[in-house]
Amino acid sequence: MFDYRLKVFHTVATRLSFTKASEELHISQPAVTKHIKEIEIQVGAKLFDRKGTSIQLTQSGKILFEHAEKIRNIYRDMEFEISQISQQHKGKLIIGASTTVAQYILPEILAKFNSYYKDIKIELLTGNTETISTLLKEEKIDLGIIEGESQSSYFEYKTFKPDEIVLAAKSDHPLAHKTLHLKDLYQLDMIFREQGSGTLEFIQNRLKEKEINLHDLNTVMQLGSSESIKNYLLHSECMAFLSISTILNELKNNVLTVIDIKNFSIERDFHFILPKGEQSELIKLFLRFAE
Repeated sequence: MFDYRLKVFHTVATRLSFTKASEELHISQPAVTKHIKEIEIQVGAKLFDRKGTSIQLTQSGKILFEHAEKIRNIYRDMEFEISQISQQHKGKLIIGASTTVAQYILPEILAKFNSYYKDIKIELLTGNTETISTLLKEEKIDLGIIEGESQSSYFEYKTFKPDEIVLAAKSDHPLAHKTLHLKDLYQLDMIFREQGSGTLEFIQNRLKEKEINLHDLNTVMQLGSSESIKNYLLHSECMAFLSISTILNELKNNVLTVIDIKNFSIERDFHFILPKGEQSELIKLFLRFAE
């Protein structure tokens, strides 16, 4: 029911790419451009600015995106509530989630899910991507949500939501508000997540594509959570690659800042990880709700 043109805009604004939006929506790029132009005519404002090969939201675009998110959620909740009127659900669902997802994304979803389904008990286990994969293989959880890139033939993977990993530092860092080049990474003191972390794996792979070996960087320390890394950054001149989802409050309060790296970005998707085969009704219900 979500207005299709608004859906196109929301997808472009989320992905910040006309090409990726066209792939996700299974329509041509000219069709995406046409829908955006029609919305711009309707609202009387430009929604995107081009910055080199990338795009960014204008101030009007940011306002529209904020309201599009609200409209999308209202439609989703309405459709979901209507579809569940005649159904009763009971049981227990054990979910395993990697630390970024468990700390910063799932709590809001779980609270809302509980408000609809008070007779479904949720247990959440937290660990890095490697740990969650092991728990699912050992049948200690019903489904997982991970941030890692490696995939196993044991499981089925479904896209959950997009994310971006950014280079972060304290807001008064000497290099704040400067644009770096990839080769500048060799001169920085860096903090990384622990081995087995999906975020670390993703960073390592993206840097390798640009012929940057993570092991050649000056790694001051490896820490087991984003919270630990954020607090470390506040008291040092170090930098760290972190999920944008983990630092939204710090950016809002101007205690951390994002350091731009020219012609380099790390985009990824969080994934549901499931045992292969037919899923239980509880798992299907949670997937529909979370998506």
